[in-house]
Amino acid sequence: MAATAAQLAELRRMAALAAGDTTYTDSLLTTYIERYPHLDERGEYPYTYDGSTEPPTQEDNDSWIPTYDLHAAARDVWQEKAADLADKFDANSDGSSLKRSQLYEQAMKQARYHASRMMARTMTAHKWPKENSSGNFPWIGNLPEVDD
Repeated sequence: MAATAAQLAELRRMAALAAGDTTYTDSLLTTYIERYPHLDERGEYPYTYDGSTEPPTQEDNDSWIPTYDLHAAARDVWQEKAADLADKFDANSDGSSLKRSQLYEQAMKQARYHASRMMARTMTAHKWPKENSSGNFPWIGNLPEVDD
């Protein structure tokens, strides 16, 4: 699923990009956005796994409403912008100073800001070994230890 025009506009605002920016085109920003698909509001994942193949293959979930982590995409853009500014240095001349290194620091501050607001990624833990009817692998969990 492609990112919407509204998502592109929001990412442009989050990353302080001009509408006519020739470096960060809509195509490039769409790539940034689509790197971070996320669980939608109904609990649907962006893909499912087909277990009938070996190894299981990933398939698109038609029930998924396109939901992306725009803060993660904005973090990537700000980090890239900071990398472009990393070679800037401070200069003093004739009693005046030019502190161009502040550009890098501000870009990294924005990258950290968006990184701190990224959507949580979780995983599901499954109990192993599974219990079976023969009782060979009883699950004891967090039962208290018994003193003999």
